[in-house]
Amino acid sequence: MDLIQTFLYIIFVLSAIVLVVVILLQEGKGGGFGSALGTAGQQTFGVATKGIQNFTGIVAAVFLVSAVTIHIVVRKTSATSLVGGQPELNAPADAGAAGASGAAGSSGEGE
Repeated sequence: MDLIQTFLYIIFVLSAIVLVVVILLQEGKGGGFGSALGTAGQQTFGVATKGIQNFTGIVAAVFLVSAVTIHIVVRKTSATSLVGGQPELNAPADAGAAGASGAAGSSGEGE
């Protein structure tokens, strides 16, 4: 299971890096980072923006699917919950409730 997690984390990080670079290469209203590289962005993805938009969508889908898959794999491998695995947190709440009912009973006996 550790090999799968490592592979998923590698895909997740690589897709995040590629997604950032591809988004910066896209030409916005002001030209963006793609104009700073000259024609390198156009030569890589073609003159039409449809190719770079499709590539961005595919990389974004890989990024999201890997993030959800990592969450599912890590959740299944963890055996205990942080909230349910600590009985010490429940003990003071029960003791406080017992102390409040005991105090009310003793004040009723004194009158």
